[in-house]
Amino acid sequence: MLIIVVDYTVKDAEKLGHYAAAVPQTLQGFDGEVLVRGAINVLVGELQQETRVILRFADKATALAWYQSDDYQALVELRNQGMDSQFSLVS
Repeated sequence: MLIIVVDYTVKDAEKLGHYAAAVPQTLQGFDGEVLVRGAINVLVGELQQETRVILRFADKATALAWYQSDDYQALVELRNQGMDSQFSLVS
């Protein structure tokens, strides 16, 4: 199993809502799923973003294939308008 961690801060709630509604469909072809989404409560240290989403994939190749897919890449501009984010692969 491999996860992608997405930390983000909302810039435009309406655009982020459209992005968030479209992402699940892009995950279907890659057997990906959203494991958790919620506010970040830091216990120690500093974090720049406010919210975290964790996506699960079978392996690194599948996760990268989803991220680089035409369907997901078509959402990147909307994503960037809706939020400041950082995506990380964790294996």
